[in-house]
Amino acid sequence: MRRITESTPAADGFRMPGEFEPHRGCIMIFPERADSWQYGGYAARKAFVQVAEAIARSEKVTVCASDAQYDNARAMLPPWIRVVEMSSNDAWARDYAPTFVKNEEGEVRGVDWGFNAWGGLQDGLYFPWDKDNRMARKLCDLLDVDVYDKRDFILEGGSIHVDGEGTCMVTEACLLSEGRNPELTREQIEAVLCAYLNVSKILWLPCGIYQDETNEHVDNICAFVKPGEVVLAWTEDRDDVQYEMSKACLSYLEKAVDAKGRRIKVHKLPLPKPVTVTAEECAGLDACWDAPTRTPGERLAASYVNFYISNENIVMPGFGDPADEQAKEILQALFPEREVVQIYARDILIGGGNIHCITQQVI
Repeated sequence: MRRITESTPAADGFRMPGEFEPHRGCIMIFPERADSWQYGGYAARKAFVQVAEAIARSEKVTVCASDAQYDNARAMLPPWIRVVEMSSNDAWARDYAPTFVKNEEGEVRGVDWGFNAWGGLQDGLYFPWDKDNRMARKLCDLLDVDVYDKRDFILEGGSIHVDGEGTCMVTEACLLSEGRNPELTREQIEAVLCAYLNVSKILWLPCGIYQDETNEHVDNICAFVKPGEVVLAWTEDRDDVQYEMSKACLSYLEKAVDAKGRRIKVHKLPLPKPVTVTAEECAGLDACWDAPTRTPGERLAASYVNFYISNENIVMPGFGDPADEQAKEILQALFPEREVVQIYARDILIGGGNIHCITQQVI
């Protein structure tokens, strides 16, 4: 593995593909952190295994597990899923596995962004995050790809969505938050994204999903389904605080054009009814920084937009809500060549994210 510091992906002719383009595989991390995953993580691990098995139908899945969880992971996962021992602070592969880029010849490289647990000491979610911050480089070594060193710029994979044709979508709430790159202007942040993703247009949605602890990652509110088309998390309940947030994003998208000058076609993806954490679930979580991780009745950032696009499947969350089936039907119509697999994901959601957050495609 070569660590590249003297150039950028754009300068070298590498770009980040859209998630709907073909993958070599997918990276996941086996969960165990006691202040993220209730009651020892047993239910969460079962859900992670279901996700891994669904993705593995059409692409190679690699699961990273700690020394303490390696035997459990190997026993729970089928033999065609690779398990490697690799330390981490938690299990959010989307946010600190590498962002992979490729050139026209098919050569793949990784981008190693800085990670500070979604806000560092300003408003981050845990400390330390040192093991997470080393994972991108370790994974590039494991996969035998060169890596661009951009650890001086804080960015999570869940905070960006690209169309593979020059457009990147982000939220202002996240990328302009004080805990990430406060010394940089919006224009300077755009310049970094353009250089390292090889895009020419940044779409700045104003916000994300209410109560999203990541400062409202874009991958929970809006996602590209193909160039020029997105799904947007939506509610018709005007009394829900999310209504104005989703409406603000829709208003922005209706006026926006992408890097190719196309108007953005928006498909509304319904949200489930508000999902709140129970007292029993809270009782199964360790404290974090001498404070309860969750409080009974706390609203979780549930969204069907948090799905993973594998080579032959869409792996999406379900919440036991009447909207589950409607959301699945919408995604199936948008991806007719892929089978939509819906997995009950409450036990992932309690940890703070969902299926897209626990996966990272290897192109």
